[in-house]
Amino acid sequence: MPHSKLPAYQQVKAFVRGRIMQGCWRAGDAVPSEAALQQQFGVSRMTVNRAVKELAVEGLVTRVQGSGTVVAQLHRISSTLAVRDIHEEILERGHSHGTQVLVIETQRADAVLAQWLGLQGGEPVFHSVMVHTEDGVPMLLEDRHVNPAAAPDYLKVDFGTTTPTRYLLEQAPLTEASYSIEAALPSAQEARRLAIKRSEPCLVMTRRTVSGQHVASVARHVYPGQRYSFRGKFEL
Repeated sequence: MPHSKLPAYQQVKAFVRGRIMQGCWRAGDAVPSEAALQQQFGVSRMTVNRAVKELAVEGLVTRVQGSGTVVAQLHRISSTLAVRDIHEEILERGHSHGTQVLVIETQRADAVLAQWLGLQGGEPVFHSVMVHTEDGVPMLLEDRHVNPAAAPDYLKVDFGTTTPTRYLLEQAPLTEASYSIEAALPSAQEARRLAIKRSEPCLVMTRRTVSGQHVASVARHVYPGQRYSFRGKFEL
């Protein structure tokens, strides 16, 4: 099966996206049912459902109650930056992902962090810091605070086998996200952890994710500017 290195739900997404981008399926055409995709890929119904939901969020398909899923009418221009897992990005490039966990702890939220997470000052929050590598080269410094109400077992997760992004998407399904991206020079500590000079510009993304009634997490992602570029898409 093509894309066999990808997680199962990403294989389903890649198949559907490919048919649409190649023009095999046009706006309004029916997408194979979840049952058909389940049989074709030999995966669970939950896996297919996640793939279709994410394609709908990305604007490629429309789910019609009682009628299945169809290719979306791309009648307006929109720019999207999906919440992606660095592990999957690296696998798609045919490279090896690694994680160095530097901090995993419980903190008390200060006033600013409490406001971001929708909590009261002094309430406990989970905090993790890790470096993600591509073929051993640091690609991302992730500093994340997590709302315990959204992911109570976060501190128990083995982040050598999964990533915070993947775990939170599974445990606290995304209903809203906001982000900002800026260019900035790294702090001394960030430069050391990314094995770069302090004079090397970085791309810094601050992302806040919401799951239902809770803000799930607030994360600061620092990418070495010479090693990484953000990718989005425009749809017409």
